Amino acid sequence: MKVVAIVQARMGSTRLPGKVLKDLEGESVLARAVNRLRRARLLNEVLIATTDRPADDVIVQECRRYSVAVSRGDQEDVLDRYYRAAQLAKADAVVRVTSDCPLIDPEITDKTIAAFLEAKCDYASNVQVRTYPRGLDTEVFTFQALGRAWHAARQPYQRVHVTPFIYEHPQEFQLVSVTGDKDYSSHRWTVDTPQDLEFLRAVYARLTDKPMFLWTDVLEVLGREPELVEINRSIQQKAVHEC
Repeated sequence: MKVVAIVQARMGSTRLPGKVLKDLEGESVLARAVNRLRRARLLNEVLIATTDRPADDVIVQECRRYSVAVSRGDQEDVLDRYYRAAQLAKADAVVRVTSDCPLIDPEITDKTIAAFLEAKCDYASNVQVRTYPRGLDTEVFTFQALGRAWHAARQPYQRVHVTPFIYEHPQEFQLVSVTGDKDYSSHRWTVDTPQDLEFLRAVYARLTDKPMFLWTDVLEVLGREPELVEINRSIQQKAVHEC
């Protein structure tokens, strides 16, 4: 089974334009996410799914710098973008990650993929029942499930957010949730605002001597300096139905 991580990326963020190419201790947010994903043992390939708009040509250039494959498609219909990227990669299973998660953890990604493979299910994720920090989100689904969603999803939010049609129809798809031993879901480790970027820069600055750090190392940093959590604590996550 070929397992491909497809990472959606574009320059047109509303709250922090160009966030995926913002500098994060010497590398872009996107490069950080890709390099961390490449450490996942159960992934066969990482591919960036960006848009066909000229503004996203710079994302293609960044991908060339890091020798990562790129697929381009519709800006609004991200579900279609994923489907065509999965076709291009000849993926049997797709791992969905967003480019604004530069702390994505290879061990947690592997844990989610392993649960998917063991259960032989249609969809597995650590987001339906949240115990991990936001920013470690990993969804894994079969190409067949993606195709069924691509054909059947009609609501705009289902096209923008890729997977809602799958998990909103548990009678049609076998779903598996991956959880941790403790609940860390109150932590926000994703990039959508200037405050988020400030927080992540602070974290990376404290881990420069440990380039292969894991999410547990970030928890240790925050345990020593709990005031860092306050940097972006007030940020509200946009709801799935906000397109």
